[in-house]
Amino acid sequence: MSASPTGGELGEEGTVLVTGAAGFIGFHLAKALLQQGRRVVGYDNLNDYYDVTLKEARLGILQADDKFRFHRRDLEDAEALEAVFREERFAAVVHLAAQAGVRYSLVNPRVYIDSNIVGFFNVIDACRKHGTAHFLYASSSSVYGLNRKMPFAEGDNVDHPISLYAASKKSNELVSHAYSYLYGLPTTGLRFFTVYGPWGRPDMALFRFCRAIQLGEPVHLYNRGEMERDFTYVDDIVDGILGILDRPALPDEGWSGERPDPASSLAPYRLYNIGAGRPVPLRRFLALIEEALGKRAEVIPEPMQPGDIQASFADVSRLAGAADYEPKITIEEGIPRFVEWFREYYSGGRPIPSR
Repeated sequence: MSASPTGGELGEEGTVLVTGAAGFIGFHLAKALLQQGRRVVGYDNLNDYYDVTLKEARLGILQADDKFRFHRRDLEDAEALEAVFREERFAAVVHLAAQAGVRYSLVNPRVYIDSNIVGFFNVIDACRKHGTAHFLYASSSSVYGLNRKMPFAEGDNVDHPISLYAASKKSNELVSHAYSYLYGLPTTGLRFFTVYGPWGRPDMALFRFCRAIQLGEPVHLYNRGEMERDFTYVDDIVDGILGILDRPALPDEGWSGERPDPASSLAPYRLYNIGAGRPVPLRRFLALIEEALGKRAEVIPEPMQPGDIQASFADVSRLAGAADYEPKITIEEGIPRFVEWFREYYSGGRPIPSR
């Protein structure tokens, strides 16, 4: 392993690059960093995978803070990304930009290669060249694939993804380990578990269910509702990211190649689950939405969709030990918060997007 070149120092004075800053989690993270007094550079292409006006509204809130700077660029444009790294001196990079969605990967697989693999490589390689002190990136609970052992733990085998989206996230973890080992770049991967909350994505279940119920349209329940998800409120996710941001990965001196731990290494490399640790039946999730909206849903049972996993359940003990991570917001509290935002944001005739 070779040491990475000197770069930005971690700490409150250091600038943080957030890719996907106009996205759901990126927006909330950037806002929290600004509230801490940190300088934030946002990077996003504002693609039309879902409603661009929602992304623009999030971005408008961030741009009201003079400590925030924004670049509208594609991650696949390595030269444009390199120019931003030359202009700024990033203490840490939080890479959240990606093509999201399991089902969409069945329709448009090429974009997952371009964004999640080529784009990811461009970001991590720029971190290597410019000596970033800590590279954090979004992985996903989808990497657990065919694994049926609950709860999912970072030491589990993740060699059987069932969607291209999941495979792209697994590839990110592998590339990160290679860069940590070869160049001494501290990398931390966070496997997100079904994030929800205000300003959430229109393609996700909470938004889709609220829209359908509000407009009197049927709710389609895949696998006939016989699914469980570890729904995690976005504020808990942000707390977890902030908790680990200033703790760059270190080599694990107890790591053994004879009994290799997939989540750590002799290199400065870590993987963490970041979820609520509370799996919730989908029908319970829907019932709470109905209660918050004060309306009943017309339900149409549907078969399981290709690429979906039946259940997710995060073991978060590693992140709890490393960063005092403790998710606090239950769905009984979180869903009404989303519904309050949803009603306020889409009041006054603003159209509710289908995606």
